[in-house]
Amino acid sequence: MTTEPNTDPLVIFTPSGQRGHFAKGTSILDAARQLGVDLDSVCGGRGICSKCQVTPSFGDFPKHGLTVSEEALSEWNAVEERYRHKRGLIHGRRLGCQAKVEGDVIIDVPPESQVHKQVVRKAADSRVIEMDPATKLVVVEVEEPDMHAPTGDFERLKDALREQWQIERVDADLNILTRLQPTLRKGKWQVSLAMHICHAGGPSRILDIWPGVAEQGLYGLAIDLGSTTIAAHLCDLSDGSVLASSGAMNPQIRFGEDLMSRVSYAMMNPGGDQEMTKAVREALNGLIFDLIKETEIPPERLYEAVIVCNPVMHHLLMGIDPVELGQAPFALATSDSLSLQACDLDLLAMAPRARVYALPCIAGHVGADAAAVALAESPQSSSDLALMVDVGTNAEILLGDRDGVLACSSPTGPAFEGAQISSGQRAAPGAIERIEIDPVTKEPRFRIIGVNMWSDEAGFETAAAATGINGICGSGIIEAVAEMRIAGLLDPTGLIGSAEATGTPRCIQNGRTHSYVIWDGSADGGPVITVTQGDIRAIQLAKSALYAGARLLMDQRGVDKVDRVVLAGAFGAHISPKHAMVLGMIPDVPLDKVQSAGNAAGTGARIALCNLGARAEIERVVREITKVETAVEPKFQEHFVAANAIPHATDPFPELSQVVTLPDVNFNTGGGESADGGRRRRRRKA
Repeated sequence: MTTEPNTDPLVIFTPSGQRGHFAKGTSILDAARQLGVDLDSVCGGRGICSKCQVTPSFGDFPKHGLTVSEEALSEWNAVEERYRHKRGLIHGRRLGCQAKVEGDVIIDVPPESQVHKQVVRKAADSRVIEMDPATKLVVVEVEEPDMHAPTGDFERLKDALREQWQIERVDADLNILTRLQPTLRKGKWQVSLAMHICHAGGPSRILDIWPGVAEQGLYGLAIDLGSTTIAAHLCDLSDGSVLASSGAMNPQIRFGEDLMSRVSYAMMNPGGDQEMTKAVREALNGLIFDLIKETEIPPERLYEAVIVCNPVMHHLLMGIDPVELGQAPFALATSDSLSLQACDLDLLAMAPRARVYALPCIAGHVGADAAAVALAESPQSSSDLALMVDVGTNAEILLGDRDGVLACSSPTGPAFEGAQISSGQRAAPGAIERIEIDPVTKEPRFRIIGVNMWSDEAGFETAAAATGINGICGSGIIEAVAEMRIAGLLDPTGLIGSAEATGTPRCIQNGRTHSYVIWDGSADGGPVITVTQGDIRAIQLAKSALYAGARLLMDQRGVDKVDRVVLAGAFGAHISPKHAMVLGMIPDVPLDKVQSAGNAAGTGARIALCNLGARAEIERVVREITKVETAVEPKFQEHFVAANAIPHATDPFPELSQVVTLPDVNFNTGGGESADGGRRRRRRKA
């Protein structure tokens, strides 16, 4: 039987990645509810609670094969106009209960419209940092004016800084100069200065001035701007302590889930790069306001921010069109570190003269976030050969020791973070994050975010009622696929077996392929959470890209093994080493040699914020790292294809075999099914 294609409009929700076809006239709120999208509403869709606000995106989206027109949603109506007039509605937003589907559309659900807030797992890691910040408080004694030696107050202040603090060159803007004379006299020629010291030999800057010995605290921000999530840590610049951390989804997700999708959006939509720049700057300001509110620190005390990000995020934050990063030779506008005024980036939630330092990028697709990992983990100082992987939508990989460091990036895509997965979702309460499958009974048990017990423990259902069981996040899908392989539900090619072949009714028919049912909540109106053949394929593609990148660096180094593997990034910190190796994400090493570095990029940002010398050091190290470009290396494709098998088609995994015995199963019985869920076509004879 041939299935007719669905001609109803396609609605794609971000950041969850959930999608479905809906008849014209369906409200966005109803579409969200049918898909299980986390969109709030307490007024029953009457347009009075405002909790279902959404942001539609229009333009060309090559990744999704969509062109979204302005007519994709029903026209602005009287209910929305009344709400906008009485309470105000952010420009570009619609009420989900009022906006109706009229065509293919992409809908972003902002954090404040989500019932279960995204869990951005980028808390600051504890780390002892030698304090020598670029921004510091200094007290100086200035000579009083003398008519016999006529020099200006500012010149005598610079002399005092040179003699008392060895600060040779000093700049100050007009606002400081207008306050200088009354402040000096009020302080009886003693003043406190917030100084920003240039590590590269340029002039230092006076950011603020107070009379006498000031008790003012100076504070800074360490920001890890990822393609999916943003994390910020507010730090005390006197001792480096982290006073508060906060995270948010990167709103650019609505323009594309991965980096190349965003570059494509900029290419296909005039002004698209400016849209994305505005969106990320607004998100950063919102994040900073959250930290200010939590700590009750006035914004005028935030004098500096250090930002790390990948090259595409770097260019979009700076307002640079990223189009050149989408095509060979992947040229950066600049790879050097940048020292800017915060106001240049529209970061208005900081002090008027606050500074921003952006770490250097390594190359076209290996950015300042990878440089920050190198700063935090120091592969260049390692006595053993270490492979460091910052796992994310775009994985940055470092391989090195004292003899040198190699770097590459690998386009893993968003599957590891729950996107492009049939039951996938971002990490939020109610998402399955851990799973085990009994190899005999084939029955699963799992844990969800927000509940500290397994699904087969007494009291789980009561505890889970508060959040529901909504889907499966990145760490959960990795464990699910690996557990299916361990339990014999999945063969080495990635094919899911039938109920008859596997001995469990949880393997259900799904078109020409099969799916494994983890949770069936349909009796109570909840979702059926499955792992489909398409999900397996998405994970295979992601893990193959990651493994191929690592192997490419190993080839360049001339080795077949590494001594240890370091998983960095917020997501990497939650990956089970055993399951990552069963899946074939990382090369074979003893499991005790697989370490988590937590949010190493964020830690590198904090080090650069708190230690002036670290900036010069990482700028030197970056110049010595050898970049390997996966996009033009012929062997990358060869490694990628071999890595499609689980764990691998040819590479032995002797260390893994000491821990796990993988069943020798084969579910390709010649019926024409392939691992990607399609039907193999016979090659036509010439």
